[in-house]
Amino acid sequence: MTKIHPACPEACDKELLYLFAIDHSDVDMDDYLLGCYADLPPREAAPAFGSDYGLERANAP
Repeated sequence: MTKIHPACPEACDKELLYLFAIDHSDVDMDDYLLGCYADLPPREAAPAFGSDYGLERANAP
């Protein structure tokens, strides 16, 4: 598992809010789970997380 950069939760939250209207605390995403996606940039991590956990996009047409 990749070490989490301190800016990762903020950057990931920004993408999660844009895509799914949630942040990592809304889905109980802890440091372990954040670390599972830490090797991806936030723009890739957020959609990957959403896909893995069946989240529906907030901005879907």
